Amino acid sequence: MADLDRVREALRASMTGWATLEVRGDQARVTPAPDLDALSAHLDRADPTWALTWACDSVQPPVVRAHLQLGGLTREGLATAHTLADAKLAALADAARLYGVAPASEGHWVEYDPDDGANTTDLDAEAPLPTAPSAPPRVTEPPRDPQMEKARRHIEDLLEQLKVAGRGGEAARILMRGYGETLEESRDIYKRLQTLLKG
Repeated sequence: MADLDRVREALRASMTGWATLEVRGDQARVTPAPDLDALSAHLDRADPTWALTWACDSVQPPVVRAHLQLGGLTREGLATAHTLADAKLAALADAARLYGVAPASEGHWVEYDPDDGANTTDLDAEAPLPTAPSAPPRVTEPPRDPQMEKARRHIEDLLEQLKVAGRGGEAARILMRGYGETLEESRDIYKRLQTLLKG
């Protein structure tokens, strides 16, 4: 098991990116998030057995889950954001919070250009939270599809069986892109994992 202090330090060191959570006209709310290249380099040193998988709960609005296995623990982050790529980063930041690594604030309001994106050049991850241009809307989590939730639970149960059978690494390769974005994709992944367990 990796030293959790080293794990937390690696996560803190990788928090050099930004995820755009919402856009309101020419303003965007951004939050600190791990830079994926930096994350990989730092985590390789802290825990060579770390693993990261993603699952898309919703394409519109973008809702993503990040499963981060690190230091002998697995944590799941969930986030909604402006785009799927931003939701992935925000979900990863949410998972980092569960390891005890949280940004100093909930977000920053910055200028936004549709072509260039959010202007984060003047931001420091520890800067105080600027005042929003007007009261931001309350962010609520979109309703979850009960069938997708059930499919995920079945996949997770099967994944546990595969780990016990010593085939967790092979299963992880099947789950590299998550649990599926649609019910059909989730069913296909479940069938592939079943075949792996039987084989």
